Order: sequence, then structure tokens, then C-alpha cells
Amino acid sequence: MSVNGKKVLHMDRNPYYGGESSSITPLEELYKRFNLPDSPPESMGRGRDWNVDLIPKFLMANGHKLSGQLVKMLLYTEVTRYLDFKVVEGSFVYKGGKIYKVPSTETEALASNLMGMFEKRRFRKFLVFVANFDENDPKTFEGVDPKATTMRDVYKKFDLGQDVIDFTGHALALYRTDDYLDVPCLETINRIKLYSESLARYGKSPYLYPLYGLGELPQGFARLSAIYGGTYMLNKPVDEIVMEGGHVIGVKSEGEVARCKQLICDPSYIPDRVRKAGQVIRVICILSHPIKNTNDANSCQIIIPQNQVNRNSDIYVCMISYAHNVAAQGKYIAIVSTTVETSEPEAEIEPALELLEPIDQKFVAISDLYEPTDDGTESQIFASSSYDATTHFETTCNDIKDIYKRMTGSDFDFENMKRKQNDVFGEDEQ
Repeated sequence: MSVNGKKVLHMDRNPYYGGESSSITPLEELYKRFNLPDSPPESMGRGRDWNVDLIPKFLMANGHKLSGQLVKMLLYTEVTRYLDFKVVEGSFVYKGGKIYKVPSTETEALASNLMGMFEKRRFRKFLVFVANFDENDPKTFEGVDPKATTMRDVYKKFDLGQDVIDFTGHALALYRTDDYLDVPCLETINRIKLYSESLARYGKSPYLYPLYGLGELPQGFARLSAIYGGTYMLNKPVDEIVMEGGHVIGVKSEGEVARCKQLICDPSYIPDRVRKAGQVIRVICILSHPIKNTNDANSCQIIIPQNQVNRNSDIYVCMISYAHNVAAQGKYIAIVSTTVETSEPEAEIEPALELLEPIDQKFVAISDLYEPTDDGTESQIFASSSYDATTHFETTCNDIKDIYKRMTGSDFDFENMKRKQNDVFGEDEQ
């Protein structure tokens, strides 16, 4: 909004950036936040060496048509000048109690012990079909109609078994549930294609993670906004949202009113304008060892497809470590997350915790998910939705673009953003 020439005042009741997706430092602060009676033991190293994300996410490198949007936004808004990224070392999938590397190239597929020999040949044929598939060239369709044939039927055509379907849909196409099976296959084929392309570009996995933690992202956007005249106020309580004739005219804080025509906020500032849409459980685990069977990776993602554990939605594990300047030397942070489905959320994530043993310390958070009840047209108050259980920013970016469109009446245009910035920074700084 600042880059677009709007006057932006950013208020946050917290003393830090990022709202519910901040990174907490030092470690003592995390213990306090989760009301643990003790302070961290000596063995945890220096408190200020820790930056612990409250909400685990990775960035998709090459733009899954959707989630690479964040990387695109960062590049186009030049926020990348403030950030340093590392490639996540591997993506793994859970099958029958064990974890396996996600194969996404022909070579890996043929070497993988996730499948038997005949299954491998069929999967390889499927991958070749996907790689050659071009929605504008019917010669590549092999009898599949991208707008009518369901993904379930495409799997049948290649005679793929349930385990392979599980990891293809959940670890390659990154679906959280199995609803995608019964809709036309085009989006799924494109998602698998993009996963493979991202992988080809970065090698170990298609995911990126910023040094010093995800809390660096909002700070990068804050700096950019400031260059364009945006004002930031941390530690600023919001006492009241001032309305007149059904629309917002200002925000009251400590006796003063900041006047505005439009307001963007997260659900916690407007409890009467949001509804609860479910819950997510997240468990932050501190380990002194890499996760077993990940080839001692210092960062990885593990996807537990819902079918493997009799659930309706997947369980995710994101692991990062001292290599990303988020933990003390030799320490690892693994965060488990999933959508809550029962009245005993902690029992639901047991399969994931078993993969992480022994765990030095865990911090359990069960969060309500909120979504706005009005689209802001009338009130001019635009609320974001809470962060979901996914481990990438795809759904969040869609939300941002949707808010942008409702506020401005036009689609978010990456190219336009780029042009405006060249005027300020000059071409030589690219």
C-alpha cells in the first residue's frame, strides 16, 4: 500500500513485529510465553542465540503457481534486499510408520524404496506424462481431458497404488485433504510440474527459509514501507475502532484518534467481525539431534498424509536448526502442526512426535482459526484470516491478494509494483 502511494500508519499492540507469526527471542521469552515454571537449562546455550517461530512455514522457491507468490512478492517489492535465504535440505513423506525422501525426479523415483519395482515403472511413466503435459497442446494429453478428467481417473490410467497416490497428492501437489481427487486434473498436474521445476532449480528441496527466522519477513516489509513514508508504532494499544455511518473513520489509542478511510487488521483486533472456523495445534519441539532417517539434514519438512494415520487432514513437521541462526549450536527446532479434528488434539499428533524422540522440551499451542464475517465493502475494515496448518505461504498469499483486490478494486499487479520501485531506487540497484 505504501509503494502504491497510500499513507500508511501501522500500529501493533505487541512490542515486536509480525503479530501471531513472529519469531520469539531470547529463549527465556518463549518459556514465559508458554507459562513454563522453570527457565531454560544451561544445556540450551545462550538465550539470545534463539529465534523461535510461533508458526512454522517455508517459502516455495519456484512459485507453485500459488505459493511462489510470496517469493515473487518479496522479489518485486525488493524486500529481498533485507533477507538471506537457505534452501531446506529435504522433503520427506511418512508411510507405514517410517519416513522416506520424497522422490520428484525420475532418477530419485527409480532409486526410492518407497515403491516396488513395477510401481516405480508406472510412477516414472506418470512423471514423464506430467513433465511433457502442456495444456495448450492436445497432443500431450494422452486421452486425458484437463478440464473434465478427474485426478482419480488419471491415477487409475497409470495404475498407481494408494501409497503412491498419497505422496503424489500430499507431498508433491501439496494438498491437505483428498478433495482434489474428484475435480478436473489440470491444477494438480500443474502443481506437480511446478514442484519438480522448483526442485530442479534448487536441488535438495523446493523450499527456502530465511536466516534468523520468519520474523524477518514482516520486518523487511516494514522497512520497505518506511522508505515510502510509512509510520510504525509498536507497543501501541488499540482502544477502539471508531465508526460513523457504518464505516470506519479512525482508531483510538491512548486518548488520541488516528483518522483513516480504510483499515486492515488481523482477527484479534475485531472479535465481533470474525467467526471461528476451526482450530490448529502446533507443537514446538527442541531437539539435540537431527531427525532419524533424514540423512542428518539440518532442515527438512515431513508430510504425514492423512490416509496413513486415519485422519481427514495431513500432519506436518518443519525442522530447522542452528544452521539458520534460530537455535544455539547443535540444537534443532521441529514444529509439528495440523488441523484439530477431535477433542484430544495432542493425541492426534502422536505419530509425528514419535519421529522426533528424544525431545528436550516441547511447547504446545492450540489456536482458534478465525475468518472475517464481512468483506469490508461497507465497513472498509479488511481483516485477514488466521494462519492455517499448511507449511508454506500459499493460502496466506491468496488472502493478501484478495484483501488487496477488495480494497483497491483491482488485482495485485507484480509488474506495476516493480516499475514503481525502479522510480525510487533506480535500475542499478536491482
